Amino acid sequence: MTSIHQATDPVHDKSTASILLVEDDASLAEWIQQYLQGHEYHLRHVARGDLVVADVQQRKPDLIILDVMLPGKNGFDVCRELRTFFNGPILMLTALNEETDEVLGLELGANDYLNKPIRPRVLLARIKALLRREPLEQTQELPDGQLKFGQLKILRDAKAVFYREQAVPLTANEFDVLWLLASQAGQVLSRDQLVSQLRGFEYDGFDRSIDIRISRLRKKLLDNTEQPYRIKTVWARGYLFSPEAWD
Repeated sequence: MTSIHQATDPVHDKSTASILLVEDDASLAEWIQQYLQGHEYHLRHVARGDLVVADVQQRKPDLIILDVMLPGKNGFDVCRELRTFFNGPILMLTALNEETDEVLGLELGANDYLNKPIRPRVLLARIKALLRREPLEQTQELPDGQLKFGQLKILRDAKAVFYREQAVPLTANEFDVLWLLASQAGQVLSRDQLVSQLRGFEYDGFDRSIDIRISRLRKKLLDNTEQPYRIKTVWARGYLFSPEAWD
């Protein structure tokens, strides 16, 4: 294996996605390299934030895994710069329970985040989902109150949901939560906003009915209940419907 302290360039194969890993922890970077290369991804690695933009402009990876704490330039600044020209998926790595990292990363244009310590199968699942995602410009509101995200279709008037052409049985309350989140896809909605829009009164700090509905929605929509990536929890902020995750 080439050195993990500087960019490495494996033989290119157009049939396999290329990934740029930006991580300064040498042991973690080596582990991720070995794991992803074992799954036939072409992976390059840089250990400094100030090397990323030039590398992406030259190499044009399909996906970027971006750590937050980096020498030279932090991951937030890197993400902000990348979004001026790079339209591919960005998966940010954040410290466990650092909700400010998660929120800021999403606001700066990251498509998803993953908490450390990294679990290999979760990492692989997130990468596959991001690489299969439908571009945002193809996510659309269809005529007559319909929403479509990849293989998820939501019909407002019929209160019907179809995923991968299969009907998803939802209660009226569950559907209302899903419609509200999906109609503002990519935005964080607080529990207070959800309660006030769905029930017509302010959140009193104790009502957990919204949490229960979202938990049920995740199960029915085949989300990861341990680390949701379709209907995300943004700590201390609320919930976010991810428009890219419905492959």
